[in-house]
Amino acid sequence: MLIERIYDEDLAQASYLIGCQAKGEAIVVDGRRDIAVYQDLAAKNGMKIVAVTETHIHADYLSGTRELAAATGARIYVSGEGGPDWQYEFDGERLHDGDAITLGNISIKALHTPGHTPEHLSFLVTDGAFSDQPGYLLSGDFVFSGDLGRPDLLDEAAGGVDTRFEGARQLFASLRDKFLTLPDYVQVHPAHGAGSACGKALGAIPSSTVGYERLYAWWGPYLAANDEQGFIDELLDGQPDAHAYFGRMKRENRVGPAVMGERAPLPELSTGIVAAGLEEDTLTFIDTRSHNDVHEGTVVRSLNVPAGKSVASYGAWVVNPETDQNPLVLLAGGQDEAMGMWDHLVRVGIDNVAGYVTGIEELPSFTPKLIQPEELAGFDAAMVLDVRNKTEHKAGHIPGSHQLSGGRVMWHLDELPANGTIVTYCQSGVRNSVAASALRRDGHDVVELDGSYAAWNMWQQSMPNAMAAH
Repeated sequence: MLIERIYDEDLAQASYLIGCQAKGEAIVVDGRRDIAVYQDLAAKNGMKIVAVTETHIHADYLSGTRELAAATGARIYVSGEGGPDWQYEFDGERLHDGDAITLGNISIKALHTPGHTPEHLSFLVTDGAFSDQPGYLLSGDFVFSGDLGRPDLLDEAAGGVDTRFEGARQLFASLRDKFLTLPDYVQVHPAHGAGSACGKALGAIPSSTVGYERLYAWWGPYLAANDEQGFIDELLDGQPDAHAYFGRMKRENRVGPAVMGERAPLPELSTGIVAAGLEEDTLTFIDTRSHNDVHEGTVVRSLNVPAGKSVASYGAWVVNPETDQNPLVLLAGGQDEAMGMWDHLVRVGIDNVAGYVTGIEELPSFTPKLIQPEELAGFDAAMVLDVRNKTEHKAGHIPGSHQLSGGRVMWHLDELPANGTIVTYCQSGVRNSVAASALRRDGHDVVELDGSYAAWNMWQQSMPNAMAAH
């Protein structure tokens, strides 16, 4: 048996390819939409992808289940659990608790483990060539290394009302009745790692075991004492902000993400064409440089989505395909770099990319406005906006600032003043630049706090010394 973990650092998301080497067949679990990685991995191991499935209706990225099935002819399996409100709306075989998918000697058994979502499945894997007992659990967003999938996303992202409490109770029951009945040696392979907003304390360790989680996870004592209310209180306390785009992911994953098919390489566009598109507002420019470079000068009304490991996350903060119809133009060093960024964007449903340019020298430019920490107290701001998470804001913030995380800003513009200047900050400046660029494009007068909270905090700490020196 082959188990391969494919990890996306951008979204802190793990998918898996499980293959029977004897029969040359493989299944992909929780795949993403840029599917070449799975096809290449299967080909490398002499396997054919014959099945695709997913643990639940995801909120943080668009599923590649339909994309893979269309490209390979694989059979689709999705959860049939969760009741009428949580049924997939596209074709595929429905799995219920106890159902199994067989690949040669391998059995992949569905366990209904609700809590994170009502329809959630985990997959218990048995390698029949080695043992008749299960050895692996693909736990999806149920059990992470050291944590659990949050049960409040249906409230935060899908418009639910107080579903978190029932979800927390379901998680308690799923742990008690399913997870803790498994042998301690069963390896646990979750769908997310550290950095995901699907939990509050996810570990960076890629896998765990039932026994290790039983002994050392924060929730163990609550289960041992059968303290459901204590478990619920602890689980729901201090969860990070859910990005607003999660609601769109939920809707599209339930209906079924659009199948893109094979994408043609992105063309390099002439600066003349791009300049005309910007003038006519028929193109949206994505400045992919660092916030420090952007502060030296950028393209008028551009969005800052820094190249690197967070293109999908930041892209979904500032581009909403449901309302933003303009094709995107990426700033890239070449076609390969542009295609790599596009791969990240399609993971969150940002498909409409027209092409790329390699420089901005001939495009209309402007320089974002900055303010220094020592100038802030005397500055006439309509609002000082903290775009960090609420947990960061609670730990320390600029007095009088309003917290609205970067992943929610453009969906909660009603919280911002209609007139006047908004001063924005995050921890170091990266998230701030992303959010500020979107606010500027929307017509707001924005000034960024240079160095953000870290610089302001350092300035505050230096004040006694500075006063003593005078």
